[in-house]
Amino acid sequence: MRIKLSNKLSLLLIALGFSCVAMAQQEPQFSQYMFNRMSYNPGYAGSSGSICATAMYRQQWIGFKLDAPSSSAKAGSTPTDILFSFDMPVRFLHGGLGLTVVSDKIGYHDNIELSLDYAFRMFWGEGNLSAGAELNVLSSSLDKGSLQGNDPNDPVLSQLGESATLIDGSVGIYYQVPGKYYLGLSVKNLLAAHSKEIMFTNARTVYAMGGYEYVPSSAPSIRIKPSALLKTANFSIFQADLSCLVDYRNAFWGGMGYRVQDAVYFLAGVHWKKLRIGLSYDITTSRLGTFKPGRSMGTLELYLKFCFKVVVPRKPNTVYGNTIYLD
Repeated sequence: MRIKLSNKLSLLLIALGFSCVAMAQQEPQFSQYMFNRMSYNPGYAGSSGSICATAMYRQQWIGFKLDAPSSSAKAGSTPTDILFSFDMPVRFLHGGLGLTVVSDKIGYHDNIELSLDYAFRMFWGEGNLSAGAELNVLSSSLDKGSLQGNDPNDPVLSQLGESATLIDGSVGIYYQVPGKYYLGLSVKNLLAAHSKEIMFTNARTVYAMGGYEYVPSSAPSIRIKPSALLKTANFSIFQADLSCLVDYRNAFWGGMGYRVQDAVYFLAGVHWKKLRIGLSYDITTSRLGTFKPGRSMGTLELYLKFCFKVVVPRKPNTVYGNTIYLD
């Protein structure tokens, strides 16, 4: 999310975020993005064919020390994200529905976003193509008291409000051939909604994603899954994630990824019955992560997903026997 504040305000996280890495993080980012596609593209909703609930937690830049702007104020928060999403296919709507709730804390902003998704899906070629639309409602609050520095009468600070609600929308297209590959393109925050009260603007963000599954003929129990996520905020800030997972019998997986100019990360997880559990750890490669006291010791992320199917058996045909009398 974009934060527009006067340089008179003592917002230390701005000093952190002014590397190209943090500025690209106007939308919450996740290293396990390949398991969280609906938050980037509404066209994904219901594409798994199952009813799924997903939860993710991300604590970024662990160990980074923030100083308060004054002795009476609190230090800002390093990025902390909590996500919950739910999606399901709906046959009579010819597609799927989805719901996502994200809590995003960064600096002195505390944002909660609710997204409602609908995807229309049709068969196309080997796979299926979907077009999705999303309604976004964002509640953003600013811890105004902690911004006061040495001058409580700051004229810019006096004009700031403490909270605002923004309504925006997103669209996306998504194509998949199950068990082979997927591609997606989306635009989030299409309206770039703005709040003058807290000087806050939704960044219009374009996402392109793709992934592929390869099964070696010599090892059919193994699936190699490279994937990529490319994004740009207002076409002025760019970021790319590249990763590769190795899945064994759809029971265990592990791999690594690279976020350009930000981090190298490692991923691992298990699939137990209907539950998936994943964990990732980012090693910060920017100047925020140099191995010195008070710098980032990395980023930790937890992923949980539970999926199930509801199978409605078809009613058997009922046969009626009537006696026919012939004269």
